[in-house]
Amino acid sequence: MSPGRVVVVGGGLAGIAAAFGCREAGHEVTLLETRSRLGGATYSFRRGELTVDTGQHVFLRCYSEYTELLRRLGTADRVRIQPRLRVPVVTPRARWTLRRNGLPAPAHLVPALFGHRALSPRERIAAARTALALRTLDPDDPALDSTDFASWLRSRGEPRAAVTGLWELFCTAALNARPEHASLASAVKVFRTGMLDTTTGGDIGIIERPLGEVHGDAAHTALCAAGVTVLPRNKVSGIHGELGDYRVRASEGGRNHEIAADAVVLAVPNVAAAKLLGDSQRYEHGGQALERAPIVNIHVHVEDPVTDLPMAAALDSPVQWLFDRTEAAGADRGQYLVVSLSAAQELIEAPSARLRAEYLPALETLFPAIRRSRVLDFFVTREPAATFLPAPGSRRLRPPAETECPGLVLAGAWTDTGWPDTLEGAVRSGNVAARTVVRAMDSQPSAAWR
Repeated sequence: MSPGRVVVVGGGLAGIAAAFGCREAGHEVTLLETRSRLGGATYSFRRGELTVDTGQHVFLRCYSEYTELLRRLGTADRVRIQPRLRVPVVTPRARWTLRRNGLPAPAHLVPALFGHRALSPRERIAAARTALALRTLDPDDPALDSTDFASWLRSRGEPRAAVTGLWELFCTAALNARPEHASLASAVKVFRTGMLDTTTGGDIGIIERPLGEVHGDAAHTALCAAGVTVLPRNKVSGIHGELGDYRVRASEGGRNHEIAADAVVLAVPNVAAAKLLGDSQRYEHGGQALERAPIVNIHVHVEDPVTDLPMAAALDSPVQWLFDRTEAAGADRGQYLVVSLSAAQELIEAPSARLRAEYLPALETLFPAIRRSRVLDFFVTREPAATFLPAPGSRRLRPPAETECPGLVLAGAWTDTGWPDTLEGAVRSGNVAARTVVRAMDSQPSAAWR
């Protein structure tokens, strides 16, 4: 087979993975990205002495294709995975640690469940039974996508304390949706793959350097070294043609140009994909209708160290998850903490002054030493469309990689990967897109490429 020409539109993790896959199959690859950098949502920016991340700070050991991409980028040494799952929990009155042991799944979670001090002994036993019930459900069962996780928990008699203290704690962070807004299928996928099916799958990975460095910067270097042509600041305005004869219209610095391609990977958010595809009949399953869900991050830089916890989950507090990003951000004094607030629909437009008035006292309640330390900086970052909302019925809105136009392929964590909108979902979608392109091009006579 002669090399074909593939254009990848979008330089997020999905586009990066697709570009690598197509290039490794022997094709000429050009990657177009609207922004000046690659990495999509995994980016960083400078604020004073800090390198600030927006987006996720953690992943799980079960993110196998994501960690493989890090190895390909040469940045696997800039992340750390816990030897065993360990989640510190803080409340205004107490703190403890949820941890696993080394027994086969699901017995490995017995220490976490029976050491969870937010639950009564009876609630811990009920939660263990619910976990076993979750393990019997198939996340690919269409019936599970028609109901929400909270309703299923209620049907099992789970008390409110167990819902808020356990199931909501992890569901909200993993799916960017509270149990009442998350499909049961999505919740089953998260808890089975991340917690219940294997002993090690839920061990938490921490990205120890700025997101932009680990992902976008490294990807640009690695893709160029692999022979991919990377064109940042190129905004794509249209795609037309057919397998073996596509044209991709783009503009750079106000100058319009057109790139010929034998196949195209469209690795952009669902709304952008709908606009570029134009004809809704070519956009299977109405993926443009997927709702988006926001994440808000609250950043607090204090003059003195106030906690020795690298991360923590909070209960009985507006704080959800807290991360110490002091070293990763390059802070040369004090301690830099980030509060990550998922499913933040009610906060996305809240003034920073209001968030400071609410969350600084909340942090002081959890970590009293903050009261004795001067606040060097307090600011808020917002991601209005951080992920798609995995609401009941959302699975049928997620299109497959393959469209009805051969050689025109979709990628992105919002496509039907079987995973929620995560780092792993994005990379898997790119890998699937690359395989789909290769199959399409293999099915055509090689002469068609020129």
